[in-house]
Amino acid sequence: MQLPKECVLLRIFLGEKERSGHAPLYEAIVLKARETGMAGATVLRGPMGFGLSSRIHTSKILDLSEDLPMVIEIVDTQEKIDTFLAVIDPMMTGGLVTLEKATVIQYGPQRNGAAH
Repeated sequence: MQLPKECVLLRIFLGEKERSGHAPLYEAIVLKARETGMAGATVLRGPMGFGLSSRIHTSKILDLSEDLPMVIEIVDTQEKIDTFLAVIDPMMTGGLVTLEKATVIQYGPQRNGAAH
């Protein structure tokens, strides 16, 4: 999928324990992104962080947390991001969402198979 040069970066910060039904919320969001035709999504697990409660979550062996920070990143057009936010709004049981303007530089073959 060829993205326009000017897009939006959607970041969703949440805890690993957040759920959507029986599935982890991060997994449900990525599956919904694919289902709705978003350009792509990446989930990152943080080794350490804290949120609204100020409770430290860490992967250090002595303080091992079962609720590590998770970040989902999605880059797409403003219109598609806005539509997607409305879709996931009922799923969100906690977390934080940020939006940033993003300039896209895409590498690899174009959708039609032609090289850059």
